[in-house]
Amino acid sequence: MLEVKNISKSFYKHEALNDVSLHVNKGEVFGLLGPNGAGKTTLIRVINRIIQQDSGSVRFDGNLMTQNDLQSIGYLPEERGLYKNMTVEAHAVFLGRLRGLSKADIKIKIDYWFDRFNINDWRKKRIEELSKGMAQKVQFICTVLHEPKLLILDEPFSGFDPINIELIKQELIEMKAAGKTIILSTHNMKSVEEICDRVALIHQSKKVAEGKISELQAERKLGLYAVRFRGSMIAFVNALWTGFEIVDKTILGDDRFEVSLKMRGDNSFDDLLKVLIGQVQMEAAWEMLPSMQDVFIDVVQPKQEEVNNA
Repeated sequence: MLEVKNISKSFYKHEALNDVSLHVNKGEVFGLLGPNGAGKTTLIRVINRIIQQDSGSVRFDGNLMTQNDLQSIGYLPEERGLYKNMTVEAHAVFLGRLRGLSKADIKIKIDYWFDRFNINDWRKKRIEELSKGMAQKVQFICTVLHEPKLLILDEPFSGFDPINIELIKQELIEMKAAGKTIILSTHNMKSVEEICDRVALIHQSKKVAEGKISELQAERKLGLYAVRFRGSMIAFVNALWTGFEIVDKTILGDDRFEVSLKMRGDNSFDDLLKVLIGQVQMEAAWEMLPSMQDVFIDVVQPKQEEVNNA
């Protein structure tokens, strides 16, 4: 759906993007991650032809992107750009017309989305009367009103309470199921893990990682496992003997524990299960993979030896 190839962009002496390349497949949710100032928003603006790159190319649906392709893209910027003196309904009509929709189509789509997001009572309210979360709902609706092939969302969860974050996430999951392609730039790592298929991490103007969530997590796993069980902690420790090292433990209740541990020597996950079965009542056991929060920190935080050598 989208191919970004060798994009570079500088503002005066500041290098915002340095030879960034990535591709987004049709029908996937692609996460664009990185700390503030890394270059994510600059890249999104290049894709949307808001600013021109210094070098490199953007291809949309197999061809070099043109201005006409923007009709097939829905863009929710991080900075909110609603006209405060317009009513909610008038604003949606205005932006729908800009995207080439007829008044009749706009009415049908507005009725659908306003009902879905439960904001019918706000149709005649001015934008300035809305809460931040309500205004965010309106802008999201305006972004998807023309049913774009590609949806680009820059920090879409900002300003939402947990209930509305779940609402937007469910909408994105349904859009993906319907074949839409979504680029999601966010600091909400929990949402990244739940809905993104692949991600790219940008740090200090460069792409430093790209791949499936599971691949990025597996590359950084530390060989840790977790066990949740009922029974005696003494019996649990005795069963492990010298083959496994306990890293941490949590008391969940009377005679109920969750323990993280590391294998020693050539011991495997099967060996762990064999020594525990019959000694304690097992509830669950699993390999502990780093969260996307851990992956993010590992990529962007300088290692101690780098700090010492700086």
